[in-house]
This record gives sequence, C-alpha cells and structure tokens, in this order.
Amino acid sequence: MIDAAGLRVMKAIQDEGSFTAAAVSLGYTQPAISQMVRRLEQRTGTVLVERLGRSVRLTEAGQVLARHASTVLAALDAAEEEVAAIAGLRSGRVRLMAFPSSSATVVPHALALVKRRYPDVVVTFTEAEPPESLAALKAGECDLAVAFSYEGIDLSEIQEDLDSLVVTKLLDDEVRLALPDGHPLADQDTAELGALADEPWIAGCPKCRGHLVHLAREAGFAPNVAFETEDYVAVQGLVAEGLGVALIPDLILRTTHHPSVRALQVSPSSRREIFAVTTPDLARVPAVQATIEALVEAAEVHG
Repeated sequence: MIDAAGLRVMKAIQDEGSFTAAAVSLGYTQPAISQMVRRLEQRTGTVLVERLGRSVRLTEAGQVLARHASTVLAALDAAEEEVAAIAGLRSGRVRLMAFPSSSATVVPHALALVKRRYPDVVVTFTEAEPPESLAALKAGECDLAVAFSYEGIDLSEIQEDLDSLVVTKLLDDEVRLALPDGHPLADQDTAELGALADEPWIAGCPKCRGHLVHLAREAGFAPNVAFETEDYVAVQGLVAEGLGVALIPDLILRTTHHPSVRALQVSPSSRREIFAVTTPDLARVPAVQATIEALVEAAEVHG
C-alpha cells in the first residue's frame, strides 16, 4: 500500500537528487529516508531508486510515483484544509428537518443565530413531521431533526428510536383550546374538554389528531372531526367562522393568532415536548453542535 509519506519521499528524492538532501527538505534523518524507500519497494514489489555512488536516481517505477505525487499530495492537502475548515466552523453543512409550527418560530431564530455567528456554515431546511424526520435522520437523509411528542401519549411509541439517538430538549409547549368569539364558553379562562363533546372538531397532523382522540377518550367521548388540515392559519380561520373548535399549541398562537379566535386553557391540561435529535456521531460534528446550541437559545426566547 502506497501512503502519503512514501509519495512525499519519492518526490523529494526526485527534486533534491540524494537521500541526504531529501531528508533535510522533509525534516527527516537520512537513515529514516532510506528505511522509508525500502519499505515502499517492499510494498510495490519493485526497485524504485537506483544508487549511483553518493547520488541516487529514480527508476522508471520511482518516476511514476514521483510524477503522481504532486497531484495526490495536493488533493490530500486540499482535503485536510477542508476538514480543518469544517472542524473550525469556517465551513460546514447541516441538513435540518423540522415540523411546520417550529418552522415559523424557533427554527428561523436559530438559523439567524448560526448565520450571524458562522457565516460560512450552510444550514439547509426541509419541513417534515416527527415520524418522517426521525426516519430521515436514521436513513442519513438529514443531520438534525426538530421533533415533538405529546406528554404521556406517544413518547413511548418513538422511544425505541430515540434511545439510539442524541436528544436535546428545547421546550414544553402548552396546548390551548381554540373557540370562536361568541361561543358560550369563550369568556372563560379554562374549559373542560368534556363540555365540547358535541362540537365539530378541526384536527391537524396525524400525531395531533391522535392527541385529540386520546384526550377526548380520556374525557369520555369520541370527537367528531369535521375538518383536517396541517395549516394552523387555516385551522384558526375555520374556528373563527364557527365551523368547529380545535386544539392549538402555544407556539403557534404566539406568532399567528386570529382576532376572532379565543384561546383557553383546557382541562385536563396537555402539552407537547419539543426536542432536537441527531445521531451520536453527528453530535460531535461542530456545525451540527453549533446548530443545536442555536436551537436551544431560540427555544428560550419562544418558550
């Protein structure tokens, strides 16, 4: 096997014309150069250097190695510089996936922090709900996922996946009950979920619908889901027009709140946990770690 050190020795011998001069140029001893040449000849199975008194001359095989050395060593030097840039956060790429409601709040703030602190680190972003983002992370299709689970409901369903990953908690997000102005309960601060058993409901993503069904079951009824949309702006529009009621996380209400929608505390209360997830190996990549730190900082602002 030909290594980089052997190639450097062959090029130095060609350039300097002797073992002694090659040793001086590389900072080695003359015996070390001789030993490296012998090792390289053993590995290649042929003579690489012809000794002529006090001078040496490369054989045809030695000249081939010296000729290719410049290109190979230049490529290695470039690779080392790129890796050093990534390690030093002078470069790097992070593929981030996050669920939609975080992409309007925590994620933009975090991306702005990364851009300001590390201008040459590129973070690409794709929206995906937690089942898809965690699957993409395990498949190597992203480097970092922002996901969520509803308290006491579905965390156990994804715990097996999370056990093999690095999980950083970002925040707890309270879930509110959204009612239209004029609803009989709209003037209350808190509403019992069971009091809304006969209302039409507007459900969001599959996990959010599962959360609604679970809470309703605990309250003694099966919700009549009249509309389904993952767009929380559309959810609030439907609620505002009196077409149904809904559960909406605080994270959404802090940034987009329809003026004709009342947000109440719901009893029993519920919240979801939002976290950043990556693999153990990627967690050691400086650009990934920097993005996680930015997400934590952004979550403190939006939590």
